[in-house]
Amino acid sequence: MDFKWKHFKSDIILTAVRWYVAYPLSYRQVEEMLKERALQVDHSSLQRWVVEYSPQLAKKFASHKKAVGKSWRMDETYIKVKGAWHYLYRAVYKNGQTIDFYLSKSRDAASAKRFFQKAIRSSGKPEKVNIDKSGSNISALNNINRDYNPNF
Repeated sequence: MDFKWKHFKSDIILTAVRWYVAYPLSYRQVEEMLKERALQVDHSSLQRWVVEYSPQLAKKFASHKKAVGKSWRMDETYIKVKGAWHYLYRAVYKNGQTIDFYLSKSRDAASAKRFFQKAIRSSGKPEKVNIDKSGSNISALNNINRDYNPNF
């Protein structure tokens, strides 16, 4: 990451970006926290730092992500988000560690396939997936298997 021509040291910039991304803070709250540490940083500068450095950090952290197991358990349930019901698709490893999740307004094969594609992109292709007998999940898995194995 390039910090050339920045008015602050890299550790200050990365700490501010981390506070904003990791905790439910606004730019003005992070600005206030830095002010308490005798650092005058405007909230608009914080916003530019987050836009510039958070994608780079996410890419760097993804390369260091621990590999998950090859056997996944997948299920969906519905939850209320801001007063509206949504389907929560979730895949977990055998010890309960969450592999990935996806929120959708509908419970259909297209949503299930989008969830599986997202989980495979982030964590790799599993050897085995345990699911319930939902028709949309079975259809999505069959489509994914055809995508990865044309002879399926």
